[in-house]
Amino acid sequence: MTTTSPRTARIHPPAAVGIALAASASLFVGTTPAQAASDAVPTYEVKINLTTAALDASRTPLAAVKSAFGITGSAKARSYTYYDTGTQALDTQGWSVRLRHKSGSSFEESYKKRFTVTDGDIDGALATADAAGFDSSDTNYDAEVDWGYAKQTLSFSNEKSHSDSGYSGTAMPSSSTGLNWLVNEIPGKLQDWNTDNWGKTTLQASRSHGPVTSQVWEGAWEASDDAGIEVLPVVGASGSGTEYVVELSFTADDYDDAAKLHTDAIDVAESHGWLYHGDILKTGLILDRY
Repeated sequence: MTTTSPRTARIHPPAAVGIALAASASLFVGTTPAQAASDAVPTYEVKINLTTAALDASRTPLAAVKSAFGITGSAKARSYTYYDTGTQALDTQGWSVRLRHKSGSSFEESYKKRFTVTDGDIDGALATADAAGFDSSDTNYDAEVDWGYAKQTLSFSNEKSHSDSGYSGTAMPSSSTGLNWLVNEIPGKLQDWNTDNWGKTTLQASRSHGPVTSQVWEGAWEASDDAGIEVLPVVGASGSGTEYVVELSFTADDYDDAAKLHTDAIDVAESHGWLYHGDILKTGLILDRY
């Protein structure tokens, strides 16, 4: 007696049934099953905080720091404000809304959704984002992994611009004007997050957190042609005085380059006594203190 594997066994229907099946199948000739969009492919931004030991008395990066990380450009100013409710309802849902003004440029309106990366599982975070509607088919959002000292976060950013006519330098609009711009340009994913119009209603009820103005020095280092050091003064936790956040950053197109930049930047900063052993999220800091 011969036996047949369950994987290859076939049940042959009676002829009449076979004809019916064939006729039914012919109705679908030439059609292609719909394919689900694949997960987004992110770029990477390595963000390492330095201590104020990396700055001189004028709050400028030391010459040794600039040299160590390929920073060659002169300082450029940028101002920005975040908008959220007093209870940070947008942030609680992983959303941030920011208005930024770089000297000589149009205003940048940024709507960002964040997803947690747990234990380095970027693929898992991308799958979670895909299930929430953030996949490779949505070209309105740019996917990026922010890679800090010990933490990774996946984000999807929708960027828009607004004319800076009438504003010089890094001047910011009034809180109400800025909010009006952002509400009018709100993208659909945020507008209807959770329920219809939740995002728009929440943003309309928001207030400004800021503005803050930082100085940024740029350059290129290793695989990144977009290296930078940002020095951001923020009000102290007590509500008075000034603290300085120093952020070293590099962009990379792929994981391997980002991983090497992350390791090497930490090693260099550590060897010179400049490394801050932790992650400082500027968004959270500004929302909490302004």
